Amino acid sequence: MSQATGYFTHRDCWRHEMGAGHPECPERLDAIEDRLLICGLDVALERREATPASLADIELAHNRMYLASLRGLSEGLKEEIAAGGPSHAQVDPDTSINTHSWDAILHAAGAAIDATDAVMAGELANAFCAVRPPGHHATRGQAMGFCFVNNVAVAAKYALERHGLKRVAIIDFDVHHGNGTEDIVAGDERILMCSFYQHPFYPEWAHSSAANLVNLPVPAYTRGMDIRELVDMMWMPRLEAHRPQMLFVSAGFDAHREDDMAQMGLVENDYTWLTQRIKEVAQRHAKGRIVSCLEGGYNLSALARSVEAHLRVLADV
Repeated sequence: MSQATGYFTHRDCWRHEMGAGHPECPERLDAIEDRLLICGLDVALERREATPASLADIELAHNRMYLASLRGLSEGLKEEIAAGGPSHAQVDPDTSINTHSWDAILHAAGAAIDATDAVMAGELANAFCAVRPPGHHATRGQAMGFCFVNNVAVAAKYALERHGLKRVAIIDFDVHHGNGTEDIVAGDERILMCSFYQHPFYPEWAHSSAANLVNLPVPAYTRGMDIRELVDMMWMPRLEAHRPQMLFVSAGFDAHREDDMAQMGLVENDYTWLTQRIKEVAQRHAKGRIVSCLEGGYNLSALARSVEAHLRVLADV
C-alpha cells in the first residue's frame, strides 16, 4: 500500500470559463498550484493527469438525456461562434457553458474516478482532485450553482458499483448545501452523507428527510469551534456506526471567514481539524481510503491556504 497522496487534475479544467468576472474562474486552480509550489508541498504529492470519464460511469449518477443536452450545448456553441453568435450558453442565471466545458466536465469526473481506482488499488493512500467545474449542486438531471456533473456522487456510486464496496461516506464541508449530492444519494443506505452549510442560503431546496443524510444547517457567522462541536456530536457517531469502506469529500473552502461568497467564520486550522477527523474515520474503517474533490472557495488566497491545510493532513506532512 502506497503512502503517497495523489493530486489529480487536467489542463481542460482551466479551459472551462463562464465569462469575465465570474467567481468560479480558472484562476482558482492557478492560486492552488502557486501555493503548493511556494510552500514546498508540491514535492510531497504524486501528480496524475486525469483521463476523461466514460458516459457509462457518469450515468451511475445522472440521466442520459441530461448529459446529452449538456454535450450538445457545449459542442453546438462552436457552430454558433463561427456564425458570429455568443461565446457562452447560459444554463441557469449564474452558470454557463463554453466550447471547452464538456471536456472539462469529463476530466473533472474522470479525476474522481481515476483517484478512486488508484486508491482502491493501493497505488495511493488517498487523493485530492484539483478540478473544475465543481459538482455538488448538480442533481441527477439539472445543472445549477456553477455545477454540471456531480464528481463526488459519481465517484461514490462508482466505488459501490464497479469496486463492489458495501458502504461509503460522503463528507461535504462547502458553505452551500450539496443539494445535488442529496438528490442523487438520498435513500441509498449504502451511502452516508454528512454535511454542514450556511442556512438560509443558496440553494433554496426542499431538504430530504432520508435516514442516510446528516444535514447540519447553521446560521451565518458560525465559527469554527461551533462547527467542530457539531461534527463531534452529530457526524462522528453516525460515521462510526456506518463504518464506511471509503470516504469521499466535497471539499469546498468558501466557509472561510475571508470568502465573501458567504458569511461563515472558518479558518485554515478548522480545515486541518476537519480533515484530521475524516482521516481518523478512514483509518479506522476504510484502510485510510479518501478521495477529495474541490468544490467552492472564491477568495483566491484563502482558498489556496485552505487547500494547503487540507493536503498537509492527507499527505501527513
